[in-house]
Amino acid sequence: MGFSEKNGLRYFQFDSFLRLPLFHAVLTRKGGFSQSPFAQLNTGGTVGDNPQAVLRNHQLIYDTFGYDYYSRFDVWQVHGTKIICTDSPRKAGEPHQKADGILTDNPEVTLFMRFADCVPILLFDPVHHVIGIIHAGWQGTCMKVAQSAIEKMVSCYGSDPATILAGIGPSICQACYQVGEEVFAAYRTSFGEKAERFFDRQSGELYLDLCGANQFVLRQAGVNQIEDSGLCTACHLEDWYSHRAENGKTGRFGVILSLRAG
Repeated sequence: MGFSEKNGLRYFQFDSFLRLPLFHAVLTRKGGFSQSPFAQLNTGGTVGDNPQAVLRNHQLIYDTFGYDYYSRFDVWQVHGTKIICTDSPRKAGEPHQKADGILTDNPEVTLFMRFADCVPILLFDPVHHVIGIIHAGWQGTCMKVAQSAIEKMVSCYGSDPATILAGIGPSICQACYQVGEEVFAAYRTSFGEKAERFFDRQSGELYLDLCGANQFVLRQAGVNQIEDSGLCTACHLEDWYSHRAENGKTGRFGVILSLRAG
């Protein structure tokens, strides 16, 4: 588990995924073309950055890792639970579908999602050769988007949750993530008394453990092979974008995932 660099890009990879027939990279903010406050490798096209810089950043990522830019499949992330199974890239000019999870079993498709505090969850079924990326903010986590993704892998590809590997990428840690009572109430509705384990109350303020909540959801869905990066986006602004720590004026780091052919 750790960081690598290539062509000026710095990225994180999971130990448990490295020897598997797939490629993955959680890109840091380093090495791209965007100017402050989006510097440098911003992949978010709706945050106010120069569109040409964002496009160049995406092309740089795909060129660096040897993928065709037009092999990508990405979505408009909306903090929900919709999961899309795809067997083809998103066509040039085709509007993004709204979803927070993408799955494929086609090595010709490169999955891509964007983050800035929300939890990136990477999934791999080594039996049926299925990969997926999940976007889990506090709302998606509350609605158990990770469970929806596992259920979709089962229904679309015949996956067995017990064989699925999961990687939890950099996201905001509990100490940095103060939330309101309405968030606690929503989690109590969704998780019942078990919601208590995801919250810490200090001096009357509530702090939410997003990573812990997603690990719980994955385990409840039958996934036991989970690697957590343990990295906080808000604590390490030198590497990551953080919507919370940067007061909403920031970029989005990318996650790229693809099966290896053969």
